[in-house]
Amino acid sequence: MTIAVAVSGGVDSLLCLALLREGGEDVLAVHGRFQDQDAAGPSLADLCASLGVPYLELDLRREFEERVVRPFVRAYLAGETPNPCAACNPGIKFGVLFDHAIERGAERLATGHYVRLESGRLLRGIDARKDQSYFLSLVPAERLERAVFPLGGWTKDEVRAELVRRGLTAPVPRESREICFVPGDDYRAFLEGRGEPLPDGGPVLLEDGRVLGRHRGLWRHTQGQRRGLGLSWPEPLYVLDKDPERNALVVGPRASLESPGCLLRGVNRLVPSTHWPEVVLVQTRYRQKARPGRWEETGDGLRLRFLEPQGRPTPGQIGALYTPEGAVLAGGVIAG
Repeated sequence: MTIAVAVSGGVDSLLCLALLREGGEDVLAVHGRFQDQDAAGPSLADLCASLGVPYLELDLRREFEERVVRPFVRAYLAGETPNPCAACNPGIKFGVLFDHAIERGAERLATGHYVRLESGRLLRGIDARKDQSYFLSLVPAERLERAVFPLGGWTKDEVRAELVRRGLTAPVPRESREICFVPGDDYRAFLEGRGEPLPDGGPVLLEDGRVLGRHRGLWRHTQGQRRGLGLSWPEPLYVLDKDPERNALVVGPRASLESPGCLLRGVNRLVPSTHWPEVVLVQTRYRQKARPGRWEETGDGLRLRFLEPQGRPTPGQIGALYTPEGAVLAGGVIAG
């Protein structure tokens, strides 16, 4: 059985490759070129050759543009705050990249994600600081069944130490940026540089409809934002919502950021909902502790109701449902 290993040139995928190779697996290193600057060059190919591993580089720039970048832009222009990493995993890494690997004889795909697979269940990684199960919650179950995650039981520090012990140096040792295709993580500059028409400004409103000023484009703002609003008010104001129909930015005091729940669309169920507990743990941001909530089916979506009010979920971000043991039940895009 051949296992394709998605290699980026970073430390995580390099250790995955080494562990599987040393374990006697038949492995194929696959590097996906998503952007012009992603050409791995001879260093990654030479490194794979030194490990005795065949190397394949795929030009996936067109697919990445169509499946990740364009939806990212459209979501911002529609008033949402998208999560491109969560879209990349099902569409690119476990999508077209895996498809190409299958065509070349691979039966499974290994990645450097810090998650575990046990008895067919996707579970959080041991390293709570690096757990990436949230970003994999949209990957279809049939693809996860063929996944291999060698680092699920490792910590980041252990991974780095293990590479040093083996005398291996990653061609790209630095951590990847928050959004790999957005230079400097400045999404506003990225959107402006695309050369596409961007929506004009509109009113800034309180929840009761009072007009406080004008914004310069909804795409410039994110939910929960406090700084940069340019408003004068007796107490600090935060972005509560973006209303594309009125092209209005809705603001209010911090207390108004609390929410009783949210709606998920495009839900990817990793476990049939007939097997879910009545109360699940809900995570609506990556750096957030999952909190208990109840769920209700609504067509292809889910209505979630938090047991205690929490920060208002951001439309376009991901809502992931977990068991208390850390198994992922489902994931979906927050619709409101």
